[in-house]
Amino acid sequence: MRKFVLPVTAAVLFLLGLWSVARTQPRYPPATPIAAPPSSPFAATVAGVGLVEARTENLALSVPVAGLVSAVHVQVGETVPAGHVLFTLDDRDVRAEVALRREELATAQRERDRLRQTPRPEEVPVVEATVREAEQALADAQVQRDVLENVSDRRALRMEDLRRRQIAAQLREAQLARARASLALITAGPWSADLAVADARVAAAEARVRRAEADLERLVVRAPVPGSVLRLNVRPGEFAQTGRLREPLVVFGAIDTLHIRVEVDESEGWKVAASSPAFAVPRGQTAVRLPLTFVRVEPYVTPKQSLTGDSSERVDTRVRQIVYRLSPGSRVAVGQQVDVFIGTLNQGGRS
Repeated sequence: MRKFVLPVTAAVLFLLGLWSVARTQPRYPPATPIAAPPSSPFAATVAGVGLVEARTENLALSVPVAGLVSAVHVQVGETVPAGHVLFTLDDRDVRAEVALRREELATAQRERDRLRQTPRPEEVPVVEATVREAEQALADAQVQRDVLENVSDRRALRMEDLRRRQIAAQLREAQLARARASLALITAGPWSADLAVADARVAAAEARVRRAEADLERLVVRAPVPGSVLRLNVRPGEFAQTGRLREPLVVFGAIDTLHIRVEVDESEGWKVAASSPAFAVPRGQTAVRLPLTFVRVEPYVTPKQSLTGDSSERVDTRVRQIVYRLSPGSRVAVGQQVDVFIGTLNQGGRS
């Protein structure tokens, strides 16, 4: 009996252990997806992931110069015309520079106007009187010289006195010539070379004013095209950096018509034609099919950027971007990810 009782007991206990383990194992019901995956009705299909974007593409606006944000004039979602002020930077120092340059321009213009208005009407009589005075002085010197020259007896005068009277007459002649030359100079008006220098100074001052005004305008960020503010990452008091930022200061674009940018693998991009039918399926809405209209194919093949997260997805793949237009009234948002299916021609010639 001992030969059979122990093995049988051990076998029974082993079976009971297996049954207990099997009974206590957790059982999970099969998981059902939240939404059924989208399917394509085309016999030959090229599928890709698309991103909804504005008609003008999503414009990432920045600033040409770094500075402190003084005011923000728009809100997210606001639609503005082209040239509308979005936000401004602190411009106190630049405004002071503009005022200084304008004063320099006004000074240069006044100097040029003063030069053009020469001579003053009051200056001419003064010079004419100087000419008349020089003429009278010359006449007096000539009379005194003639008196001594007409003396018949040279012993009655000194040759020194005669010589001095002759020199005095010549001096008066030179003074008269100088006075007449001054009158001719002042009545001739400004010299053309002086006017050219004055005009050049005015032009240089105007250029400095335009440069200062351009620096002032660079502190104002305006809407490049009519559109809407899609994202606003700037507040008054913050410091705005220049260049291509990780988070753009303002994302702007025209959303009256939305586009979808689809990335198609470079090995399948040749299958897509402008006449190929296409539709988009928003994520989580497999019953919704948005018809698409072909817009263009980007000529440059780029590295893949829109990753789905699949472990088998190749990240070194280059893709061709195809842009489609959504029909008006499509209930999607800019930046939303959609699945796009494009009907193509298979090798048998059927689509």
